[in-house]
Amino acid sequence: MIPIKGKKILLMGLGLHGGGAATARWLSRHGALLVVSDLRGRKLLEPSIKALARRSGVTYVLGKHREADVRWADYVVYNPGVPKESKYLQLARRLNKPVYNEASLFFDRCRAPIIAVTGTRGKSTTASLIAAMCKKKNPRTVLAGNITAAAQSGLGACMLSVLDRVTAKHLVVLELSSWQLEGLNIVRAAPKIAVVTNLYPDHLNRYRNLAHYYSSKKEIFRHQTRKHFLVLNKDDRVLSQWHAEAASNAVFFSRGEHRALMKGMALAGEHNAENAAAAITAAKRYGVSDRDIRSVLKNPPVLSGRQEVVAVKRGVAYVNDTTATTPEAGIAALKRFGGRTKNIILIAGGADKKLVFNEWAAAVKKHCKQAHLLSGDASIKQKKALQGFKKLDAGHDDLGALVKKVSREAAKGDVILFSPAAASFNLWSHEFERGDAFVAAVSKV
Repeated sequence: MIPIKGKKILLMGLGLHGGGAATARWLSRHGALLVVSDLRGRKLLEPSIKALARRSGVTYVLGKHREADVRWADYVVYNPGVPKESKYLQLARRLNKPVYNEASLFFDRCRAPIIAVTGTRGKSTTASLIAAMCKKKNPRTVLAGNITAAAQSGLGACMLSVLDRVTAKHLVVLELSSWQLEGLNIVRAAPKIAVVTNLYPDHLNRYRNLAHYYSSKKEIFRHQTRKHFLVLNKDDRVLSQWHAEAASNAVFFSRGEHRALMKGMALAGEHNAENAAAAITAAKRYGVSDRDIRSVLKNPPVLSGRQEVVAVKRGVAYVNDTTATTPEAGIAALKRFGGRTKNIILIAGGADKKLVFNEWAAAVKKHCKQAHLLSGDASIKQKKALQGFKKLDAGHDDLGALVKKVSREAAKGDVILFSPAAASFNLWSHEFERGDAFVAAVSKV
């Protein structure tokens, strides 16, 4: 077990989503001597610092990381905003100092069986469905991990914030990002059931190429054995081959499966049929009954910011899809809300992750009557891909003003769809802050 009490620990990355603060709080509560460093300044990090205000023994180094802190520490814990190639992490490794992340700490100490979910799209929805289904069988089921939006809805929580109350009688369902998965190899850990929803290009601003990004996802099954299960998407060309590399028992799901169970499902869209199929397959492996699975599908958990209809005013629907940070996620929303006529007024754009927008642009042209792009380098690429689309404007920095403008132009039956298909960090701290800004603007029209 990773020692904590009395150890000098450098936590790199406090962050703004709450995970960094939760990690710092947990380390401090367990007796660590803690230095927290972050490249951001105190003003931006003030909410996270306030969350730790009552913790003694915590020293902050803000606006920078320092080699001196690496040399001081017994070991380093890093959060997702810090790339694993960071020169400070490299220094720690050269000094033979262990390097962990939140997932390393959680898997090292968790006494409960774990169902872990990763993939490019659908992770939060799939994890939430699995947790709701398994809770029918085991009321001590806990949902946690990278599921920030769910945590805001009261459905999930940061991993370490739930660790101390989890016993062997619990079940933990985790949503894991590629960055969190990188920590499993450090402690040679694996979930009892691993689920991979799908693979699409993403995060190419952080990974050298697509192969490296996909490889990071393989960490979810790297240390599984014959006692474990690996749930893979049979419809995904890459994932359908991963069973050859796994020592665990591979189980496949397909969008077209479980039709009887999905009859009457409240979740709409092809992508949610895929999410539900993945969740059903995992839940069945845990022993959940068909009746309980069906009841969850008819009344599923609600996740904010994921194709969420936040208002209908004068016959116009307003949809918050702020978590659409990739072209594929944007396409899914366009397919779901697009009607027989071009009824969508789209608000998109933002920061680029080195992704390609050609297929997204084709979907926009098919389903949208107007498109409005926020400022950002992804928006420049989106505008170029939308060449020939007549009702297009770009460069908006004031989301509130833009929502007012499109509301005046919308007609009954239209959908004002906020689905950026890009990252948020050029204008907002994270995508949920972006979504909150859209919801606030809608409330004023």
